Amino acid sequence: MDFNLDETQQDLRKLAAEVLAKEDGERLWQAGLMSVCVPEEAGGAGLGPVEMAVVLREVGARAAPVPALPTLVSTLTLAHYGTLVQQRRLSSQAGATVALREPGRAPADPPLTTARPVDGGWALTGRKVSVPYPEAPVLVAADEGLFLVEAPPTTPEYTSTGEPAATVVLDGTPAERVAGPDAVTGARRLFMAAVAAQASGVLAGALELTTGYIRTRKQFGRALAEFQAVTMQIADVYIAARALDVAMWSAVWRLGEGLPADQDLALAAYHVGEAVKALYTCQHLHGGLGLDVTYPLHRYFAQAKHLSHLLGGADAQLDLIGALV
Repeated sequence: MDFNLDETQQDLRKLAAEVLAKEDGERLWQAGLMSVCVPEEAGGAGLGPVEMAVVLREVGARAAPVPALPTLVSTLTLAHYGTLVQQRRLSSQAGATVALREPGRAPADPPLTTARPVDGGWALTGRKVSVPYPEAPVLVAADEGLFLVEAPPTTPEYTSTGEPAATVVLDGTPAERVAGPDAVTGARRLFMAAVAAQASGVLAGALELTTGYIRTRKQFGRALAEFQAVTMQIADVYIAARALDVAMWSAVWRLGEGLPADQDLALAAYHVGEAVKALYTCQHLHGGLGLDVTYPLHRYFAQAKHLSHLLGGADAQLDLIGALV
């Protein structure tokens, strides 16, 4: 097990950091970062889960409001389970989004959405929530497998980051089948890995911002970093960041190697919830400035909350860990 990035992955991380530093989401497409998981035959780079995590960690480190997560998850899922025609179509349409969660359930729960064959195709009935960037075609998890739905009916949802999301209600909605139930399991694993990777970057970015602040902010003639209580709190944030990092890289490495990864993914997903607690500490160490919407910390806090919500919260992950062990 080697978590060191190879030369290609290091170059990818450097490119993502440079592009995201310009704070222009369109440049992600221009630089080819959104197609890194599209197979080469379909016009992409043909890379895998580790490279997906490399890009998403940089997205999180800048709390960038871009559709990288659903795009990379959907294109990598189709690379594993879709046909070449589907891969090329989604690549030309700038990817898809993913609909895995259902009301009151976590992404790891078996889908309640039903699929039935009709007139040589399929029709889906069910409800999906927290579907990010819903204007794109949607990959829907159902009892009979994974399906593509073009322009399903949606109802806008509120998100803490302000990014678009929606509830998708399917009522005999026409759909195109991608693959059987194994594809649902694969999509769920990739989604959990992607959320953990972006959350890892979010916490790393917030930690960097907070350590810089406490080194320069002075009280009673001393930098905040010189106070023992402050050093203990920032150490707790560092530990939370390292725990999430280790769990996340272990999970994506195992996915990339084709090894069982459910326990690692569940642990990484749990630490996504712990990252929210660490963001509260970062906010506290900033004092009133941490609540100022003109200061960047609020973007990290909002994104950490949003990512934890996508996974169903820490309690759902503890239930999953208990079931796995």
